[in-house]
Amino acid sequence: MNPFRFLGDLSHLASILILIHTIRTSNSIEGMSLKTQALYVLVFLSRYMDLLVLHWVSLYIFVMKIFFIASSIYILQLLQRTKTTNRIAYKEMLLRDNFNIRYLLIPCVILALVFNREFTIIEIFWSFSVWLESVAILPQLFMLSKSGKAKSLTIHYIFALGLYRTLYIPNWVWRYFAESKFDKLAFLTGVIQTLVYSDFFYIYYQKVIKRKGADLLH
Repeated sequence: MNPFRFLGDLSHLASILILIHTIRTSNSIEGMSLKTQALYVLVFLSRYMDLLVLHWVSLYIFVMKIFFIASSIYILQLLQRTKTTNRIAYKEMLLRDNFNIRYLLIPCVILALVFNREFTIIEIFWSFSVWLESVAILPQLFMLSKSGKAKSLTIHYIFALGLYRTLYIPNWVWRYFAESKFDKLAFLTGVIQTLVYSDFFYIYYQKVIKRKGADLLH
């Protein structure tokens, strides 16, 4: 554990809690991507398959794994619940959420089979999860770019999620110098994910931090 890893985990937790709070308190799913949330469920289920073989690292890691799996499934259920509670909003979400995720899933499967730490089922699934996580936010960003509008908490959710992965880059640099450990695959996918968020970070700076473009946040 190092400060970058800890801050990254806190940012990740914050992004999830922000999203859950947004859906539950506002009873609104405006601007949310069901496909992105479904991809995150797939990310965590495939990444933490080592739970099935009771691979123990620490209590902290175990609790975090359970939380990310459970919370991602819960968020997906919250979005699905609107199918009966707010059918119009649900249909509107599906209409706007039209990014073809096959263009993400198929390359990630291929990359996982080619680039992995070891050619075993658990390691291939882990590799698949880091490749998929690097691009899982694209359906959400695609919706945001098309509409040009989003609730402020949705914007903060995306920012916190991007910040989490960005902080993991100096985490790997820290581990290289402090522990002589360097995971090339995790570092590479982290860089890719940060680049995916780079345009959004600029928009966040312009629209939120500098408090310009108030029409984006409503």
